[in-house]
Amino acid sequence: MQPASPPSSPRPSDPPELTAFARHLEQVERASSHTVRAYLSDLRQLHSFLLERNTPFAAVTRDDLRAFLSARYGLDKPATLARKQSAMRAFYEHLRRADAITTSPAHRLVAPRRRFSLPNVVSVDDLFALLLTPSESTAAGLRDRACLELLYGAGLRVSELVGLDTGDLIDGMSALRVRGKGRKERIVPLIAKPREALSAWLLRRDELRGQKQERAIFLNRRGGRLTARSVARHLDRYALICATRRHLHPHALRHSFATHLLDMGADLRGIQELLGHASLSTTQRYTHVSSERLVQIYDQAHPRALKK
Repeated sequence: MQPASPPSSPRPSDPPELTAFARHLEQVERASSHTVRAYLSDLRQLHSFLLERNTPFAAVTRDDLRAFLSARYGLDKPATLARKQSAMRAFYEHLRRADAITTSPAHRLVAPRRRFSLPNVVSVDDLFALLLTPSESTAAGLRDRACLELLYGAGLRVSELVGLDTGDLIDGMSALRVRGKGRKERIVPLIAKPREALSAWLLRRDELRGQKQERAIFLNRRGGRLTARSVARHLDRYALICATRRHLHPHALRHSFATHLLDMGADLRGIQELLGHASLSTTQRYTHVSSERLVQIYDQAHPRALKK
């Protein structure tokens, strides 16, 4: 029995157009493995749908793509449908540039309406309790505390966190070189608490490294690079221990980083640079969170507010 292909890799059964597109995403667009995996999954669904209609990729019309999205309506969330449209747009634009088709059928394809949802934000008090939960008496505990401090104190994505190497430390740990989406690099300054936690972990990092010559900053118990899934699992456990939340995703710490900075008067452009957002509109959603929090404070504290 042959081992299964990695989820982000093309399969032997994939049509050649998908294999070439996956290579384009990885080598030219420098897309993350998560994006490649998601786009390939979406396009495989499209391929199966087209096979039932005896329609090859190159002969697809806009009506075919609309029919596919309609068939998925109710099965997928609005955000997933929107991602499928992005996958189809990128795929057919790639085919057009490769001269496989003359025009893209995904051009001007209307996106499904996305339901707006506010980012998941943890209160300052709950976050402080969470950050103090990992033990300082073990190497693994110091590692986990440093991970949480960087997720919140530097606003890192979990993929950026586990991708850090020892060579990414700058000027005595005053800053980090971080590789974000599309492998775009940015410099993130480190404030005192994350720097102290990172320093404490690095002093005992060799206890997990063993004989391996691993350059990753954060290691698992076998001496290899810590994975995003492991970080999420540890975070869930610490959230349960300190009774912060039943389930807490690492990205919530990044959301909290941005929202708390905004609450304290930080400039939106500065927050955009720290987060590595390509567009200011992505950062602006945190202003909605702050507005919601102001309304809650008003309702709870103002003597003229209607008490519920």
